[in-house]
Amino acid sequence: MPHLSATARSVPGSGIRRIFELAAALDDVIQLSVGEPEMRVAPHILAAGAQAWASDTTNYTPNSGLMLLRSALVGKLAEHNGVVVDEDQVHITAGGSQALHMAMCLTLDAGDEILIPNPGYATFSMASRLVGAVPVPYLLTADRGFAPNLAELEQLITPRTRVLLINSPSNPLGVVYGPDVLGALLDFAARHDLWVISDEVYEYFTFTGPFTSVASLDTTDRVFGVYSLSKTYGLTGGRIGYLVTPPGVSATFRAAQEATVSCVNTPAQLAAVAAIEGDQSAITDAREHYRSNADAACAALSTRGIEFSRPDGAFYLWINVSYCSGGNVAEWAEAFLLTQRVAVAPGSAFGSAGEGWIRVCLAGQQEPLLTALSRLPER
Repeated sequence: MPHLSATARSVPGSGIRRIFELAAALDDVIQLSVGEPEMRVAPHILAAGAQAWASDTTNYTPNSGLMLLRSALVGKLAEHNGVVVDEDQVHITAGGSQALHMAMCLTLDAGDEILIPNPGYATFSMASRLVGAVPVPYLLTADRGFAPNLAELEQLITPRTRVLLINSPSNPLGVVYGPDVLGALLDFAARHDLWVISDEVYEYFTFTGPFTSVASLDTTDRVFGVYSLSKTYGLTGGRIGYLVTPPGVSATFRAAQEATVSCVNTPAQLAAVAAIEGDQSAITDAREHYRSNADAACAALSTRGIEFSRPDGAFYLWINVSYCSGGNVAEWAEAFLLTQRVAVAPGSAFGSAGEGWIRVCLAGQQEPLLTALSRLPER
C-alpha cells in the first residue's frame, strides 16, 4: 500500500478540536473551547447573501475576488487600519485560515523556518508544517506581559529563517501590542531580511487602547496582513477572509489560488460587501459584550484566587490551572469536560508554554460562562 506524504503526516492534530468533538457527543456541555461568537449576524448581511443565492448569482469570480469587495476593503484598510493599498494587493480567501496558508505558500520553501509565538494559535504551527516549513517557537511569558523578547528572537535566527509571524490581538493570550513593540519587531525583521505575516483577525476587539496594524508602520513592503470577517461579523461558517500583500504579488497569488480553491463562493463575497459597507453598530455591541464578559469572569476568578491574564483584546481569557492539572493540561481538560460538562481549550494546544493553562472563550452568554468558571477546582 502507498503511504501518505511525510509532509501531511507531520501536521499535528488540533488539541482544541479534540475537545470540541468530544463535547459534541455529550449532553448539557457549556462550550467554551472554540472561538464562536453567539451574537446573531446582522440582518443586512444575511439578506445580501440570501439575495445572491435566490438570484442565482453563483458563477466564478476572479481568483482574488470580486472587485466590488476588494474596493470596499481598500477603503476599510485606509480608514480603520491606516494602511494604503490598491485592489491588486487585496485577495479574498476562504476565511482567515486560508489567508494564513496562502501567506505561507508565498513566503516559505520546504525546509525554511518561520518564527511563531509560543503560546500561539495552533494553526500557525499546523499550516507552516503543511507547506513543508519548520515552525520555530518564540517564547511569550506572563512575567514579560507576553511581549516578545528581541534578544531571544536574535538567538533563533538561522540561515533558513524566512518569516516572522506576529499576532495582535493575540489568540489565545488577549495581549495587544502597541506601535513601540510592533516597530521594534519590524526593525528586527528588516535587519534579517524577513517577511512578516501579521495575523490581525481580532482587529476590532480591543478593550484598553487603540489597535495598530503592523503594515501601517511598514516602510519596506515586507508585511502580509491576515484578516477575517468570521470574528468581526460572526460569519465563522461563511468562510470569508482576505490577505493583504506587498505590491507585485498579485499574479503569483492568482496562480496559487487557482491551484487551491480557484475563488471564494460568490454569495459569501456579496454578503461580505454588505458587511463592510453597511451598519457597523453590531461590532460595537459585540466588543462591549465581550468586555463585560471579561470583566465579570476576571472578577469571579479574582475572588477565588485563581491566576489569569486579563485580556486587552480578542475574546479569550487565559487561565492558570497548573494548581490542579497535574502537569498534563490536555488530559485534565478532557477529564474536566467529562466530569463537569465544561469544554475549555487546553493551553498545550497553543504550544509548550501553554502547559498548565487553559483558554476560555468569552464570546457567549455571561451566565453559562460564570457557571463554567465556578466549576473549576478550588485552589
